[in-house]
Amino acid sequence: MRTTVVRPHRSDEPFPREEHLAQRIAELATDPVPIDDDVAEMVVNRVIDNAAVATASLSRAPVVAARGQAEAHPAAPGATVFGIGGRYSPEWAAWANGTAVRELDFHDTFLAAEYSHPGDNIPPILAVAQHAGSDGAALLRGIVTGYEVQIDLARAISLHAHKIDHVAHLGPSAAAGIGTLLGLPAETIYQAVGQALHTTTATRQSRKGEISTWKASAPAFAGKAAIEAVDRAIRGQTSPAPIWEGEDGVIAQLLDGPDARYEVALPAAGESKRAILASFTKEHSAEYQAQAWIDLARRLRSEHAELLEPGAVRRIVLHTSHHTHVVIGSGAGDPQKYDPTASRETLDHSVPYIFAVALQDGRWDHVASYAPERAGRPDTVALWRSITTAEDPEWTRRYHSLDPAEQAFGGRAEIELADGGTVVAEIAVADAHPLGARPFARADYVRKFRTLADGVLDPAEIDRFLDVAERLPSLRPDELAGLTVTARDLPAAPKGLF
Repeated sequence: MRTTVVRPHRSDEPFPREEHLAQRIAELATDPVPIDDDVAEMVVNRVIDNAAVATASLSRAPVVAARGQAEAHPAAPGATVFGIGGRYSPEWAAWANGTAVRELDFHDTFLAAEYSHPGDNIPPILAVAQHAGSDGAALLRGIVTGYEVQIDLARAISLHAHKIDHVAHLGPSAAAGIGTLLGLPAETIYQAVGQALHTTTATRQSRKGEISTWKASAPAFAGKAAIEAVDRAIRGQTSPAPIWEGEDGVIAQLLDGPDARYEVALPAAGESKRAILASFTKEHSAEYQAQAWIDLARRLRSEHAELLEPGAVRRIVLHTSHHTHVVIGSGAGDPQKYDPTASRETLDHSVPYIFAVALQDGRWDHVASYAPERAGRPDTVALWRSITTAEDPEWTRRYHSLDPAEQAFGGRAEIELADGGTVVAEIAVADAHPLGARPFARADYVRKFRTLADGVLDPAEIDRFLDVAERLPSLRPDELAGLTVTARDLPAAPKGLF
């Protein structure tokens, strides 16, 4: 890996273009290094994964609204939109598809200094590929770049510590991935990366308190902005520079300030791009840091039947990392995380709620587990409100470990029983994690798609999509339009401005 020291520079300080982080990303995006076979296989897995969760969300309000906006922008050649036929302007197709992919918070994740859902790169890169008449091999290269850039940025630069939303890493990564896809020169990609970052920095209020429908739309907006940035750059338009390192740039003014210093490691010239293999998908429709807790709750339910007796539990403390404690735990200070009338988006970010329901039900369903009647059950509310989280320095250290064998996203549950007894159990990673009890493989991704598409797509459409997706690296340009699905009986979109 090639390490770039990234720090703010005064306007009067010499800072040659070749040292800019945006330039290093542009060089990575133009490197024609071959794609490793295991990386190509994982790209196919994640395209299937994205389609699975997008299909399951096609009738949800944010997705219906975004789809309606895309339908107002037909285009030729254009790109496809999940759920419907026709072709649409690529930035609006990416907007609709990106919202569908993120709505259920059910696709892949990467956690480090910053957290991310790198599968969010796929909708904008795919939309441009379909519009531009690219083939599967070019799409594959573009997606690999998108994953590489977002994950490498997430390893090095924390955004959430400064209450900046994580999509600020997605705008640049999607722009770089589109640059690779189209074979653009480094100069054009440099400008596109800068514009994409400049237009996608926003606060984390979208993931705080009463979480709104914008949570699903934020990464879709970043993907749309990335496409528009690439379009402007191709037309010769330039961007604020140096966008990260400038005196009034992102780092100096929004992140760690003028004295900040980061080390961003990117693949060197000729080095394989393999970051996608460090990411992991979700078995359950919940925020990633809740995945392991769902698995632990299911295990405790099967091993300790006494926990299900009415009034048996006095209190539960989940000892975990700082990040889990303050984002989805009681450390957030959000009363909404204990409110049975809270939105699905809020419950998805409440590990006390998730642990309570998983313990009682022994399962997690992307619809039933969030239903208002499920959240409002008196016995659930009582158990839920007995659960708190606490930061444990060791789990925080493991969360940030760079050693994959040590990195952990779980914790230790200490359950105090009404009769004075205790139950203690811990889990490091989710069962579906590469180091978990049941690591996800191709068959699991296919099963996830079939399960989530059941009742939404016709069986023949399910089989057709899987056939196309599994041939992604060798698809002809005319076959790329097959990387979508057409559903039945979808609700009509509400009327808007256009």
